[in-house]
Amino acid sequence: MEAVTEPVTGDDTIIRVGLVDDQQLVRAGFRMVLESQPDIEVVAEASDGAAALAELARVRADVVLMDVQMPRVDGISATRSLLSTPGAPKVVVLTTFDNDDYVVQAIAAGASGFLLKDAPPEDLLAAVRTVYRGDAVMAPRATRSLLQHVSPLLDTAERRSTPVEIPEDLTPRELEVLVAMAHGLTNGEIAERLVLSETTVKTHVGRVLAKTGSRDRVQAVLFAFRAGLVRPDELLGSGE
Repeated sequence: MEAVTEPVTGDDTIIRVGLVDDQQLVRAGFRMVLESQPDIEVVAEASDGAAALAELARVRADVVLMDVQMPRVDGISATRSLLSTPGAPKVVVLTTFDNDDYVVQAIAAGASGFLLKDAPPEDLLAAVRTVYRGDAVMAPRATRSLLQHVSPLLDTAERRSTPVEIPEDLTPRELEVLVAMAHGLTNGEIAERLVLSETTVKTHVGRVLAKTGSRDRVQAVLFAFRAGLVRPDELLGSGE
């Protein structure tokens, strides 16, 4: 992930963050890092999914850092319930990659991306700011790394389900962009490959997200897998 240590705006906008983790020391560490920044404020904490849903119904948050394995209501169920509500915050799943099946389920539940629990402070700040801006929490190349890691599960959990249909209004160029996104190319790399400007690529990416009903880049990649546009073995043999 590219480190982003500067505020996302030059105004007084404050990013409101919720922390959900059953380990108090983890929450305390995250809070210390987040609140060291002038544009970030921790507005809610919870030790399990049930408490998180209750607290986030009372307090508005822009971004929620959600642990997966918790008592009572786990992070996947909490994410699914939270994102079904109007005006829901973006969710970043906290993971150690110890449970890859949970990672795939969390994306399917609508999570905007992932953050390793032992990530350095600059990655934590980058994750919150990137998701707040409306993009996936992970840079495209990091998304490729993630998909390489969970590719066997993607092959079983995602492709086993009924494949989705490619939208009829998705143009050939947009289809090319979607496939490139699925291979983890950045906007700059897509622009170079397709001989387009980065501005044009950004426009195509936005249209791809809208037409495929994807919340962000990670969801678009999963769409590409479900639609059969790309296979895990292609990623595993794609170099970086």
